[in-house]
Amino acid sequence: MAFPTLILSSSPTSPLFLLFFSCLTHPNYSFNPHSTPPTLKSSKSLLVSMFLEPSSLTMSSSYSSFFLLFLSLLFFPCLSQSLRGVLIDCGAAVDSIVNEQRWVSDAGFVSAGTPKNLTVEVLDSTLSTVRTFPSNNNVFKKFCYEVPVYRGGKYLVRTTYFYGGVNGNSNPPVFDQIVDGTFWSPVNTTEDYWHGMSSYYEGIFKAIGKTMSVCLAANSYTDSDPFISALELVLVSDSLYNSTDFNTYALTLIARSSFGNNGSIIRYPDDEFDRYWEPYGRYSPAESFRHVSVSGIWNHPPAKVFQTRFALRKLEAMELLWPPAPLPNATYYIALYFADDQLSFSGRAFNISINDILFYANLNVTPTGMVVFASQWPLAGITKITLTPLFGSSIGPLINAGEVFEVLPVGGKTHTRDVIALERLKESFKNPPPDWNGDPCLPPQYPWTGVTCAGGTRIRVTSLNLTSLGLSGSISPSIAKLTALNGIWLANNNLTGSIPDLSSLNNLQSLHLEDNQLSGEIPPSLGNINSLNEIFLQNNNLSGQVPSNLLGKPGLNLRTTPGNPLLSQPPK
Repeated sequence: MAFPTLILSSSPTSPLFLLFFSCLTHPNYSFNPHSTPPTLKSSKSLLVSMFLEPSSLTMSSSYSSFFLLFLSLLFFPCLSQSLRGVLIDCGAAVDSIVNEQRWVSDAGFVSAGTPKNLTVEVLDSTLSTVRTFPSNNNVFKKFCYEVPVYRGGKYLVRTTYFYGGVNGNSNPPVFDQIVDGTFWSPVNTTEDYWHGMSSYYEGIFKAIGKTMSVCLAANSYTDSDPFISALELVLVSDSLYNSTDFNTYALTLIARSSFGNNGSIIRYPDDEFDRYWEPYGRYSPAESFRHVSVSGIWNHPPAKVFQTRFALRKLEAMELLWPPAPLPNATYYIALYFADDQLSFSGRAFNISINDILFYANLNVTPTGMVVFASQWPLAGITKITLTPLFGSSIGPLINAGEVFEVLPVGGKTHTRDVIALERLKESFKNPPPDWNGDPCLPPQYPWTGVTCAGGTRIRVTSLNLTSLGLSGSISPSIAKLTALNGIWLANNNLTGSIPDLSSLNNLQSLHLEDNQLSGEIPPSLGNINSLNEIFLQNNNLSGQVPSNLLGKPGLNLRTTPGNPLLSQPPK
């Protein structure tokens, strides 16, 4: 394979990068269509409308850079037999093979929730089970799947939902989904469910650790238990959507369409990462042709999406309302794909505008294929894409496929030392709170039970209040690694073992360990914490003497009785 050459040119409006590929060989691939069962449909799915009338254009240079990728034949190695990632059948008791892919039970990825079988018939076996998570008294508490990943890898994350009446209500609940510390989106599957269809959500996220957490959480509108049918994490190529800084942003899918396609969803093995390209072929002027030679686009669109298109023979502007549903006021990643037929190539040239603002000028479509994309483009409301033929063109415009993602700011992460300390503390509890998974502090409205955090450049844990939660086990010495703590409240539980050395907690003001079964001596190092103003240790099984540096310490409220019959005061 030849190495790409980067050629940079500029214009008054925006930088334009032209990347030319050449190659030594190009194998002829032939893939069988892999249709999606009729019950599977994206809740993001949108209809397309076309209006064959000219529209005026408005020039603008205020938006992000545009990239045009010209391609010649590029060799790619044959696809592997399996996707690189994990496909999780939520609620399933055993692994299974579906469409030649292994789906695994979710038991090893989640520690909360209840697996349930649906009583309605489904065409896709992965939709026949769900896992539900309790909503009662758990508003803004997240329940997470923890999936092993490659740190720094880029992952396609897809969640699938089919309610099936599992909670007994006629309508499915509305709830939120979260990836690591990033709020992803609300989940509302009501409309799809009433049409007998499942819903899916898809995003592209970077793995910031050795595991990625995908979480569900009840919000103030949730009226029954959140649920999930399937969870997929697929490792994708570094080149996909590589104009996005995934250290700062994630992408959530709005629409991915194969224009002119009247058949099934295009997915794996046609798409090597099992992205869903939904058909948009119900509207004239759709065309189908097979004389294409496209490969090598760094977003890796499947060759099959270039076998159909919307195209005009006459020199008229094409208007495409896509996505036609109103979009929230936000920033979006937009990619539009084009390729002409080898046998009838006639030099199509046109301008592309979005909402009457120039998106790209003087596009000359070739059989080798190209993509025009913007990594950050503002949209709001209905989106209108206009393809206007240039003066002197002999034929009208065409378009094969498109993708639109909303650009999400990444939510960050809790300080690594605090995360490790809390994980070890969790391991020392025999029955930790069920929502102690995922990021302890983020998103800010979804911290772990009993955990309070402070923001800033480094997210730190500032207090721990697990009073009266029925905890058993011991207090891990790792709690002393939470050096931003100002308060520890572990009272009225069933904790055993000794009190760890907390002398590293220089900001600690309150220590409440009363009404447990703690034993051993009171650490004298507590007297070295100048900020401490209250220590409650009554009703435990402590022994030895109360450290002299705690007795009579100015401003300290020390309580060791009642209880602790083996504890004695130092001699006067």
